[in-house]
Amino acid sequence: MKQNNLEKKIRKLKEKRRAIILAHNYQLPEVQDIADFLGDSLELSKKAAQVDAKVIVFCGVHFMAETASILCPDKKVIMPDITAGCPMAKMITAKKLRRLKTTYPEATVVGYVNTSAEVKAELDYCCTSTNALAVMEALRDRSQIIFIPDKYLAHYVSQKIHKKLIVWDGYCPTHIKILPQDIKREKKLHPKSEIIVHPECLPEVIEMADAVLSTSKMCQYVKSSKAKEFIVATEVGIIYRLKKENPNKEFYPATERAICPNMKKITQEKILWALEELKEEVKVKEEIRIRAIRPIENMFKVI
Repeated sequence: MKQNNLEKKIRKLKEKRRAIILAHNYQLPEVQDIADFLGDSLELSKKAAQVDAKVIVFCGVHFMAETASILCPDKKVIMPDITAGCPMAKMITAKKLRRLKTTYPEATVVGYVNTSAEVKAELDYCCTSTNALAVMEALRDRSQIIFIPDKYLAHYVSQKIHKKLIVWDGYCPTHIKILPQDIKREKKLHPKSEIIVHPECLPEVIEMADAVLSTSKMCQYVKSSKAKEFIVATEVGIIYRLKKENPNKEFYPATERAICPNMKKITQEKILWALEELKEEVKVKEEIRIRAIRPIENMFKVI
């Protein structure tokens, strides 16, 4: 089946199902091309809650679809590949977090959105890579703050707010593949480039950045920047969107090794199957959802 014919089938079935397709910035080009909305994880979940649709086809990883289910329980959230998970999110469990909370009973618990619904249910505040600094600034007067699960995002915000945090030993396996020597190499090859870095990167890489940005902020930043060339230190999938939206600018991945295999599991064929079968549904249990939405609401109150 030709791809254009496949896209026609998807669009026709999407109308029949009253569905929208949401795709993360790291998805394959063919998935980005068929999506109704592109964005980062929370950006897409907020869009899911706002749109008039019965079915949300979430092209990302599992915790993102769960977040959409938390925010819009009245809609059917389906994933074209239910096995697409996030290694970082799996590095912390609700049981492990509860154990940490008993060690620091007075601590305020802040969790990255890259966590399961069960873990979110144990948080006081949620945050994203876009707003982590704003959330932590609002909480800087708290005597103790637990930050889970990304130790590199925690390091970045702790340096900015000059506060020691209680940090979980989690990380993104994709972002730690980006090394300082990669930045040095690309800068030597492209000396006029600005260096934009995701805050999940190693501290040594972050120190080399012209700007430290989430994926959504990267997209905004390059549009407004006067620079014509950029070294991009995040998962390589975003470069397709950056180039598409800024055809007169050049983008160089810090390293081609920065590929998230889970983000590449979804294809147009799987999207068509998901719409045909309305599978696989991601549904958060109501008792967990009620507890998990509270830290997300608390996040919006302080930013």
